[in-house]
This record gives sequence, structure tokens and C-alpha cells, in this order.
Amino acid sequence: MTEPVPSDGQPRLSIVVPVRNEQGNIAPLVADIETACAGVGAFELIYVDDGSSDGTAVALADLALARPWLRVVRHAQSCGQSAAVRSGVRAAKAPIVATLDGDGQNDPAFIPAMLTQLEAAGPSAGLVQGQRVGRKDTGFKRMQSRIANKVRSAILKDGTRDTGCGLKCFRRDAYLALPYFDALHRFMPALMVREGLTVLHHDVRDRQRLTGVSNYGFFDRLWVGILDLAGVWWLIRRRKRVPEIVMEAR
Repeated sequence: MTEPVPSDGQPRLSIVVPVRNEQGNIAPLVADIETACAGVGAFELIYVDDGSSDGTAVALADLALARPWLRVVRHAQSCGQSAAVRSGVRAAKAPIVATLDGDGQNDPAFIPAMLTQLEAAGPSAGLVQGQRVGRKDTGFKRMQSRIANKVRSAILKDGTRDTGCGLKCFRRDAYLALPYFDALHRFMPALMVREGLTVLHHDVRDRQRLTGVSNYGFFDRLWVGILDLAGVWWLIRRRKRVPEIVMEAR
């Protein structure tokens, strides 16, 4: 049984799921998350409805009636996946946040192990990045990802083979300190390293999409990302040294 949020209002973990027009995937994924995270202690699940035009909002409202730990944030219009993730993280009450895509391809069964991995690493670790094995996407989509990841890795040297995996676990304050821009979620490892934080990795199993089609296409992943890649490269070069605080003002 899912544990209630403590009286102080701060759960151990906040799980953020950005969705747009994923009506058929809502109930199965919520059930999977509830089962997977039953043992982590108090957690909250925040769905961010990124301006859906189908029955996503109704499906979430129905599920939330019997689940006080399920919260819903809704964008008036679609603003993109990075904006949806940021809205969810800003609304989160826990110091650690896990994210996963709303199409069911990311298996939430890996969240508890990623949470434990981050906590065990201590405050110097900012992110546990999921890295997919056994990709279930089409051959064309896998090719897109390979190209994008090779280009990104060659330029940023972030030590991560799969930054596009939506399954991540990170410290909320570290995420909110990163410079925000569209597609931030695809460059988190490099930007965490830029802030002097350690990035850990965790192999995760990929699943077939439950229903529907992808809402974020080829141009979101590659061509539009070229400018973002150049911007992140510039940010990394501009960061000379991470300040080490040895005394705080009273």
C-alpha cells in the first residue's frame, strides 16, 4: 500500500510525468508506478498535462479521486516536454525527483534502485541517468538517437551514451539551479557536470509504447537541438570554476 505523505508535507520522492494526448496510457502507467514505488516510503506522483486535447485531463481527474498522492498540473496550451518537466519539478515537494515519459516505454520498476543509488552517493551526486537497453523503437528512431547521442557526446564529452532516456532521478535543488531552456532535459548530464556534480548511470529496460503515437518527433530530437547543443557547449566553456563555500554569512 502506498504510504501517505508525512504531516510536514515533504515526501521522500516526487515522480514527475509529462504527458500530451496520452489518455490510453494514463491508468496503466499510474498502476505500474504505484506498484513499483510501494516500498520507497512516502512519495507523490505529479502528472503534467501539457495542453492535451484528448481525454487525458478526465483520465487523470478520475484517478486522482482515490489517490491523494496523485497531483495534476495542467498547461493551458502545449509548451513542450522540457517546460512540462520544469513545471512538475517546481511543484514537487520532495528533495529528490524522478522523471519518466508518459507513454509507458520507461519502466518505473527501476525508480527505487535509482533513488537508492543517488542517496547512497551523497550530495556530490546530482543525477542518476537511465540508459536504455533493448530499445523497442523503430529502426529509424533508433538511428536518430544514435546520431544525436554520438554528436552530443563528441562535442560535450558528458560520458553518457543515452541522454534522451526520460527515466532520471535527480536532486530538485540541483535541477532548479541549471540554466533553463527548451530541451534542457536532453542535456542534464553535461550541465550537472558543469555545476561540479557527479552523474551516475543506471541501465534500464525499454518497453513498447502502450498506445498512441509519439508527440515529439525527429525535428525535436535532432535539428532543432543543434542550436541547443551549441548553447550548452558555450555554457560549459564559460564556466571556469565551481565556487566552494567554506563559510556562510549569518
